[in-house]
Amino acid sequence: MAPSLKTSLSVAMTTRLNPIFADAPTTIFETMSRLALQHDAINLGQGFPDDPGPEDVRAKAAQAVVSGWNQYPPMMGLPDLRQAVAEHYKRFHKLDLDWQSEVMITSGATEALADSLLALIEPGDEVVLFQPMYDAYLPLVQRAGGIAKFVTLRPPHWRLDEAALEAAFSPKTKAVVFNNPLNPTATVFTREDLELLGRFLVKYDAIAICDEVWEHVLFDGLTHTPLIAMPGLRERCIKIGSAGKIFSLTGWKVGFVCAAPQIMKVLAKAHQYVTFTTPPNLQTAVAYGLGKTDEYFAGMRQTLQTARDRFAAGLTEAGLTVLPSKATYFLNVDLAPIYAAKGSNAIDDADFCTRMVEQAKVAAIPVSAFYAEDHVRSVVRFCFAKSYDKLDGAVERIAKFVKKG
Repeated sequence: MAPSLKTSLSVAMTTRLNPIFADAPTTIFETMSRLALQHDAINLGQGFPDDPGPEDVRAKAAQAVVSGWNQYPPMMGLPDLRQAVAEHYKRFHKLDLDWQSEVMITSGATEALADSLLALIEPGDEVVLFQPMYDAYLPLVQRAGGIAKFVTLRPPHWRLDEAALEAAFSPKTKAVVFNNPLNPTATVFTREDLELLGRFLVKYDAIAICDEVWEHVLFDGLTHTPLIAMPGLRERCIKIGSAGKIFSLTGWKVGFVCAAPQIMKVLAKAHQYVTFTTPPNLQTAVAYGLGKTDEYFAGMRQTLQTARDRFAAGLTEAGLTVLPSKATYFLNVDLAPIYAAKGSNAIDDADFCTRMVEQAKVAAIPVSAFYAEDHVRSVVRFCFAKSYDKLDGAVERIAKFVKKG
């Protein structure tokens, strides 16, 4: 085939592809991981822990795959796991859920997000998104035919603002995607924030898709309050959880969806045509894991909190301004004081991260990558769910990098 014909066919094919995905840029995670490999860097941009996860839970999965059922499980999920999810949320959040009509298992929380948006959104519906945000939100909203309306959150506290909500909501608002605790900012929203958002949901007759995958990864004695548990919001929320985050098994991709029966019926139909079901051995293991003692969950949080404190102290000593980290695996630093000390207001978190991976051989993520517009460019995110050797080594390299300027 002549090169010119190849080229013309390639161009023609490209124009027929969906631009939401065809024109999507390379993710910042892929970019920074590639640079980390290229420069043999300590990679604190990757959002997963070094810990392999609880051995007893992994053993249950292995046992189930060898001696258990490996054909299609029920579409809604194994009854054992659905019951375990309902019992778990009653135990920790005082939620009363009917496991048969209000609980569904998905292949990860991202699938649950996709199911929710596909089930709710019709072309032209508006969806409120809080930025910084998980990078899947916007393309999923757009692919479902929705129109994104952004609320920009700002450091250091990243709180909800009534005027900003009023500007984003309208009679066309169908849904809100609400991530609490919030990645990448490591924020836990206050009860006042939840009540404020709840008032807008009622006022505009909207549904909240609640991405609550970090619900167990909270520090400093904080506890999680699901939006679905707030007065008057039981019928207006889809609650999404993640076994991967609860058990530090991010590759398992087992998600939980909880919603009122009239919503769940439609979510289940979307799920039916997206993945249909989830590996049964992993479901069996997660059902076992959700019944673990309170000591497990407290110990998991304490281990991560100790790593957070160690890393935060090191970064502070290195001359960086550490922002509060109340949850998640992540810790953020504000670059503004460093640039101010150099007499510059031209803060660029992406440039800082690129220079840091090249010169200091430490990879992190610029938080501006989590915005679609009105970017905040002064914050950098690190993952601290790594070994002490990696964290201490990173601090030593970062200190030299910051000192060098």
